[in-house]
Amino acid sequence: MHFALTEEQQMMQDMAKNFAETEILPTLEEDEKAHKFRPELVRKMGELGFFGCSIPEEYGGSGFGFLEAVIIAEQIAKVSGSWRLPFNMQNHGPAVTVNHFGTTEQKERFIPGWVSGEAIGFFAMTEPDTGSNVVQMRTTATDKGDHWEINGQKMWISNAHTGDWGLLYAITDREAGHKGMTCFIFNPKETEGVVTSAIETKLGLHCAPTGEIAFDGAKIPKEAVLGEVGQGFPICMWQLNNTRIGCAAGAVGIGGGATEAAINYANERTQFGKKIGAYQMVQAQIADMVAEHEAAKLLLYRAAWLKDQGQPNQHETSMAKLFASEAAVHAASDGMKIFGSYGFSTEYPAERFLRDAHSLRVVEGTSNIQKLIIAGISLGDSENRV
Repeated sequence: MHFALTEEQQMMQDMAKNFAETEILPTLEEDEKAHKFRPELVRKMGELGFFGCSIPEEYGGSGFGFLEAVIIAEQIAKVSGSWRLPFNMQNHGPAVTVNHFGTTEQKERFIPGWVSGEAIGFFAMTEPDTGSNVVQMRTTATDKGDHWEINGQKMWISNAHTGDWGLLYAITDREAGHKGMTCFIFNPKETEGVVTSAIETKLGLHCAPTGEIAFDGAKIPKEAVLGEVGQGFPICMWQLNNTRIGCAAGAVGIGGGATEAAINYANERTQFGKKIGAYQMVQAQIADMVAEHEAAKLLLYRAAWLKDQGQPNQHETSMAKLFASEAAVHAASDGMKIFGSYGFSTEYPAERFLRDAHSLRVVEGTSNIQKLIIAGISLGDSENRV
């Protein structure tokens, strides 16, 4: 068992840390206030190879795997939870999924754009009335002979109104249950009958655009189907198992950022004649934050490593997402307490860490859903899968 990073992994970690501190951090406070998304940053991340993990080199891949991807994403999230999302929107979501299920033509056409950051990616699952129970989604795709007609609405979709190419999940046969869902590749900007709108009332992740996509008789070509008609549910579950690794990486990063900020503040702030880090109550808080952060990181790295080995990892992925997201909220909450009144100010990062951390308890399957998955596999009711 080797716990040390390889020389290449350390290099990628350092590169990601430097990128976050030089390209994201300098304008982050103002960007957060303005809810500003900068596509040029996605392209810069693509140029550095951040989105090429688990993608063959002929499609722009870096030759690295999920473990390297989470090492990079963690460093980005330590500075900004918002800017961790492109790893899911470009790499773990669309690119990796199309690489696994797509035709050669689809791979050649779409993956290079996502990997390079030239095409902003997304995936549309969630609806106003449907979250985790994806089989009950109401968006439909009707076969019209020479095209598919899409009707319905998607909500809480990252990059909904900024995305170029992404994945759409819709029902093609209501009576077929799990076999009645199909996945499509489509461009909302170039499809008639599609209207997108922004959601700007989120608690956190202010630099990550989120919105709605409405379909009213939208036409997409027959060749837009990813995999086979009726294969959408297993594709969806396979993708979620990958993007949840990305979410866990975001949680580990946010938790690490909150912990690091609290430690630095505890070593600087003086009360009653000594640094507040010298007080045992503060030490107890920091001890919990550090221990939970390190435990979350080990769970994350193991889930990613198993994925790279082609071994079942759903159990481990759900444990990583559950524990890391809860640990991130705990670290961010206690971090605010250590900062005192300054923790309540937007001039300090403590409050942003807490707002962003809460999102990871919800997205890509809530903490309660992760508990159901973990318990189901542990009790033998379902099998661990890749």
